[in-house]
Order: sequence, then structure tokens, then C-alpha cells
Amino acid sequence: MPIIRENYPEDWELRSQFIRFYRARNKCEFCGAENYMPHPQTGSKVILTVAHLDHNTQNNSFFNLAALCQKCHNNYDQTKRIANRRAKRTRFQIKLFSET
Repeated sequence: MPIIRENYPEDWELRSQFIRFYRARNKCEFCGAENYMPHPQTGSKVILTVAHLDHNTQNNSFFNLAALCQKCHNNYDQTKRIANRRAKRTRFQIKLFSET
């Protein structure tokens, strides 16, 4: 999901670096995959990202952030993405049928 700058604090880069490199010690906090190394399961190069555990980009507490590899981040966000797609499809269908 792309970063929308207005949803993040001015010090986001510093927070992100602190979470990924200092607290997580350059490893995924869920599976332990090492940053910039091949992922143990997929073989693809790991790039750590910072996930909002409550999915709220306004809540930037260090307790709400986790350094995750792409695989863990995508798995963690999957349920939320499915729910968002369903809601979007429902809104579209309601709009479509209300116009007729």
C-alpha cells in the first residue's frame, strides 16, 4: 500500500528506521527473516517495512508499530484488505442500483 504523506507524522522516517534497525535489529519481528537477505521461505530479497498493528496510520506509537518482511506484512494485512474490497464493491453496487 503506498504511503500517503499526510497520514504520517513529520518524523516518520526516523520512527521507521528506529523500529527496523534498532528495535528489530534488522530482522522481521514475526518470522526473523533478515533484512536485505534471501527470505528463508520464498527466496526473495527481504525489505523490512513498518506495519501499523491496528491498521490506523494515525496511531504511530512504538507499541503499535512492527518491523515486518513483505511476506509477514502482506499476511498481516490480508484480512483488512479483503474487508476493504468487499466494502468498496458493496458501495459500488448500491450506487449502481440506486441510479437506475
